[in-house]
Amino acid sequence: MAFGAAQPSLKGRALRCLSGREHSRAELERKLAKFEEEPGELQRVLDELQAKDFISESRVVQSVLHQKAPRMGAARVRQELQQKGIAPEAISEAVASLRDTEFARASEVWRRRFGAVPQDQKEHAKQARFLMSRGFSGAVVGKLLKSGIEADLDD
Repeated sequence: MAFGAAQPSLKGRALRCLSGREHSRAELERKLAKFEEEPGELQRVLDELQAKDFISESRVVQSVLHQKAPRMGAARVRQELQQKGIAPEAISEAVASLRDTEFARASEVWRRRFGAVPQDQKEHAKQARFLMSRGFSGAVVGKLLKSGIEADLDD
């Protein structure tokens, strides 16, 4: 930036953040707090942007579900939403919507990463750790690895 050039306003900075991806109000507060020059200025800017629907919690939730759910379990999606400062009710609703597809999503992640049933206990543990680190529950991981072994025995 050239010497003497004007710094972007808080609103300009917020709009720049929002032009890249959806941000929750809490995320914008964290990112922009250091640029606030007078108390209350940031809240006024965020209130204005929220009133104009530039900030939308429901769009943030949908964005996270669209981007993360195909590769992550419900626990990891919950964690992402909590980090973004989404309301607990919205998080519960979003996570509940993932329960029906949890096994299918875990199966797809497992198939892409491993594609073969574990041959020994060490490999089984490795596959289970991987899936659980992606946020899939122990019950889903156990069911998936057991069903994969049974399918392999049927062949």
